[in-house]
Amino acid sequence: MDSPVSTEKPAFRRILLKLSGESFCRPGEGGISVEEVSRIARQVTRVASLGVEIAVVVGGGNILRGAQLSRGSDVIKEATAHYMGMTATVINGLALQDALESMGCETRLQTTIRMDEIAEPFIRRRALSHLSKGRVIILATGTGSPFVTTDTAAALRGKELGVDVLLKATRVDGVYSADPEKNPHALLYESLSYDQVLRDELKVMDMTAIGMCMENRLPILVFNFKKEGNIERAVCGEPLGTWVGPGPRPRAGAASA
Repeated sequence: MDSPVSTEKPAFRRILLKLSGESFCRPGEGGISVEEVSRIARQVTRVASLGVEIAVVVGGGNILRGAQLSRGSDVIKEATAHYMGMTATVINGLALQDALESMGCETRLQTTIRMDEIAEPFIRRRALSHLSKGRVIILATGTGSPFVTTDTAAALRGKELGVDVLLKATRVDGVYSADPEKNPHALLYESLSYDQVLRDELKVMDMTAIGMCMENRLPILVFNFKKEGNIERAVCGEPLGTWVGPGPRPRAGAASA
């Protein structure tokens, strides 16, 4: 059963939601779980119904991780493995697109590697046009270049599309001083500066992505999206997760101010 969610007005006008490949499968498994994809789609659809413009960057680690595939072997070159990982993100993007549209949410899947039969090419002005019309855009294949993570792609697209916040969806409640799944005494941070994240090498996103967000003053909210309704709560400015960035986090109604 769905948990009750906030009835407040959104705190953000336009967001970028970063989903790892593991978001699409059950914990400890691989592949795609229809149940998990539907869970994401339900929440995204409800957020879109609030009038929030949504871009989603998807990873592909549930299917294939390029860095792991090429490690310790010269049979598959590292660059090739990364391109294989990029195509895995398209599989997740297609699954999410169909799940969203089955719930009446209009979407567009865009890729940085041309796949004309199944997706549009990513063009910034086209993406902005879709957002302005209330369509959810799903961004696959990362930046289109090897050796660049989808976290960095999310930071890049977030700046390019002028989003208010980058929502980093995780399976834990935010950023901790240590791995909370291994250390029960780990401290959950309510807020952090970019400098703290970089200095202490905290597990938020890869360091390139953090540096890009810092340079562009793009805030990051790290939160547990596995709890039903948390995407909406995050968008509505409820105090959950860890806020990384300049200044305090916006509260409910800020987007309409």
